[in-house]
Parts: sequence; structure tokens; C-alpha cells
Amino acid sequence: MRPVAILQHEANQGPGYLSEFLQEQGIPTETFRPALGEAPPRRAEDFSGVVVLGSNHSVNDDLDWIAAEETLVKDAVAHDVPVLGHCFGAQLLAKSCGARVTRNAWPNIGWSKLWVTPDARALFCGRSQTTVFNWHYDTFEIPKGARRSLFGTHCINKGFTMGKHVALQCHLEVTEESVRAWCHESKHELEHVHGPAVQSEAEILRDLEQRTDDLHRMARSVYHQWSLGLRRPSVVRAKLYW
Repeated sequence: MRPVAILQHEANQGPGYLSEFLQEQGIPTETFRPALGEAPPRRAEDFSGVVVLGSNHSVNDDLDWIAAEETLVKDAVAHDVPVLGHCFGAQLLAKSCGARVTRNAWPNIGWSKLWVTPDARALFCGRSQTTVFNWHYDTFEIPKGARRSLFGTHCINKGFTMGKHVALQCHLEVTEESVRAWCHESKHELEHVHGPAVQSEAEILRDLEQRTDDLHRMARSVYHQWSLGLRRPSVVRAKLYW
């Protein structure tokens, strides 16, 4: 089986629980760090799927590595190679499919309750509501041909599906360790950014083990459903002659 390409942009924003899930399933991965100068893959068909993680950048930033990633995602969509986007990755998938990415009315930082659309409930453990972890300032329009999967009070478009592709304007992959690391490295940001969807460090870290355990139960369902669409080698049956 060809590996899943994982595009990581920040040292502390790795694949987290997703990596654990893929390893358990025996699905190989290959990680690329374009924001650190590594060239991203050029052909999506060299991989069984493409994962795009979060970033401190906006997909609208005029940077060569973002343009190269957008080209890769467009290639994946064109050749039906499943794309899984988390936060920045979801925005990049939306933009690659012709939708606009703009500033959201409010920053979304911390834990929030979201609603799951009826069509997407099988993806999210059958839930009609769920709690996710967020850290974003931008939002996307739903691309033509895609279906909204998640929506929230302070950001209407929190996810969409489009065939084999899944976009999540949130972080299902975070672990206890990564949430603590983000809070530690972003203390100044948390002290100076305010809004109805921004939590304090204390609130973010409250009941963290319980929250991440529940998040991962849902993430496992999402990742499982997405992984069913990964490209697997065809089974060739030998023709027998008697």
C-alpha cells in the first residue's frame, strides 16, 4: 500500500492521534514539512491519501510552499486521492475547490460545541452534537458539490465532506500534550485575544484528559471512515488454464 502523505507546518502541530490511528491500522505514512523548506510531493497519485495539518499561516498568504500545497491538493481532488484537512488543511481544501477563505467574525480558540448535520452523523459516531478543539481566525465557504458536516454558533462552516474528502475546521488530532504545548507557547496570544469563542488557558486545560478522550472516540470514527477511501493496491487474480 502506498503511504499517506502528511503535510506538517509547525513543529508542535503534528498528526497526534491521527498518527496513532494510522499506525494501529497498519497504514504507512510519509511526513513532509514544506513550511520548513522541504519540497511537498508533486503527484498525489504516488500516495494512498493526503493529510494537511494546521498552520500559523493563512492559506491566503503569498508563499511558495502554500501555492505548491494547493497544487498538490488540486491534483488529489482531480485524481480522487482522499484528502483529510485539519484547520488550515480544511481551508486549503476549500480554496483548492474554488471556495473563498476569509476572516471569521470571531477568533475560535478553545473547546466548543458543534452541531452535526444529519447527512454527516454516521461520520461522527452518530452524534448530533459534539465538542471539538479549535484554534483559528479564518473560515471558508462550502465548495460547490460539497456538503456541510459541522456548524457552530461562532463559525457557521466548521466542516464539509466532498466524496472521499473530509475538511475539519477544528483539531481532532490534538493530544493532552499538544494542547498544553500550544497554551504554553501562546500565552501572550491567549492574554490579548478576546471574543465570545476565545477561552482562557485555565478553561482550555480544564478536564483535559476527559475532553481529549472523548475527542479521540469521535476522531477514530472520522479517521476510520476516511481511511476506507484510501487507495489500496488492486488484487490481481491469476487466470488458471486447465
